[in-house]
Amino acid sequence: MVQQETRVAFSNLDRILYPGPGISKKDVIEYYIRIAPLMIPHLRERPLTIRRFPDGVGSEGFYQKDIPRNAPEWIRTYPRDGTRYILCDDPDTLVWLANLAAIEIHTPLSRVSSIDTPDVAYFDIDPEPPATFRDACRVAGLLKRLLDELEICSYPKTSGKKGLHVAVPLREGYTFREVRDFVHGVGRIMEDQDEQVRSELSDSREPATVFIDYLQNSKGKTMVCPYSLRAETMATVSAPLEWGEMAGDPQPEDFNISTLISRKYDPWREIWKNPQEIVVK
Repeated sequence: MVQQETRVAFSNLDRILYPGPGISKKDVIEYYIRIAPLMIPHLRERPLTIRRFPDGVGSEGFYQKDIPRNAPEWIRTYPRDGTRYILCDDPDTLVWLANLAAIEIHTPLSRVSSIDTPDVAYFDIDPEPPATFRDACRVAGLLKRLLDELEICSYPKTSGKKGLHVAVPLREGYTFREVRDFVHGVGRIMEDQDEQVRSELSDSREPATVFIDYLQNSKGKTMVCPYSLRAETMATVSAPLEWGEMAGDPQPEDFNISTLISRKYDPWREIWKNPQEIVVK
């Protein structure tokens, strides 16, 4: 059934990639086949960094940027600085990546047409234990209110781990430094307003705090793509959310391969049609 839906030649479909819940490579491939219509708009024209786990998430995986030597000729690539990055603009390429056991798919904050100019600002909301996902949701709500006051539209997603990501799509023309300084500046304002928030890397490991990480807003850095699986025990997903979904006390484990595979509606469906202006110096 899986083979009938793609031109990719599969291998080792019965290999278990998530030993805890017993999720096989076939299950992972089926997930990416079904989620492709929602995921590909967030992958399109972005050079990928993949994280592969050929022996499953219980073993040590590895990151890969350069396309494998035995890749099919129809895979599109983007050459830069001696590396041929994979571009994923179609379902077959996404399924081919799944067959490589590319569990995690990470994207830069810019597209190949303007690789040195970010088209998204990225807030990484990271709770430090004993702070919890609930604390991250509370801080994300504070961030939304602040951005709303600035008349900036924002889009949340789970990280697939313990935190949340909030994205702001950008109009053309900002530099990475301007975007990083904007995210950092917002974090500083939030730290002044809320005793749990931290905005500096030096304070990010303080117990029971929530760090607004701005550092990924740099050239060459990446974020995990919306709808990417994570190499976590329960096969969690970095899941786009509606802001209202945080009110029901969700947990990261609620958003996993089993609960996301049937999703038909993308809360981020308008994100790339809605570029925002931010305040820069």
